[in-house]
Amino acid sequence: MSVLPIVTYDDEVLRQKAEPVTENSEEIQQLIDDMFDSMYNSDGVGLAAPQVGKLKRLFVVDADPMAEKEDEPEYGPIAMINPEITSESDEEVDMDEGCLSIPGVNATVSRPEKITVSYLDRDFNRKELKIGGWLSRIVQHETDHLDGILFLDHLSFFKRKLLSSKLKEIASGEKEIDYPTVPKDK
Repeated sequence: MSVLPIVTYDDEVLRQKAEPVTENSEEIQQLIDDMFDSMYNSDGVGLAAPQVGKLKRLFVVDADPMAEKEDEPEYGPIAMINPEITSESDEEVDMDEGCLSIPGVNATVSRPEKITVSYLDRDFNRKELKIGGWLSRIVQHETDHLDGILFLDHLSFFKRKLLSSKLKEIASGEKEIDYPTVPKDK
């Protein structure tokens, strides 16, 4: 297992739609292990394959650190392959979001409070979870990554404009980041 460098804000891979994973393989299992290592190394709670430069419909999550603080159910580490959000609640909730690919930038994003997600686990068994709270938030955020959507896309033009200097610092490679990232050409 190894820590993979994380792709940052302006890399085009983050804007592409990921391809479905069609079969279980040593490569996929290694990628899952490496993604968990990379996520924990970066103090993250979710990481999508495009964030490590792989256009695969796969992400890993571990919402337990956030769930503990909020007295929510704990699920442990989960790998979700080919996830699909099959239902969303009408109620939305505003929460602060950040992203390992956009370090040092946080903003309030409104998302459905509860969802149902269908996916394959790392053993390629079909699973379905009805979730709320932090796990719901993280699953929605990571699913967006698989579709080339960043949490910034949920913000108003005005809010994005307020963040533009921080985004330029990330894009230029000038932002100090305490985990491995894909090097920027200056």
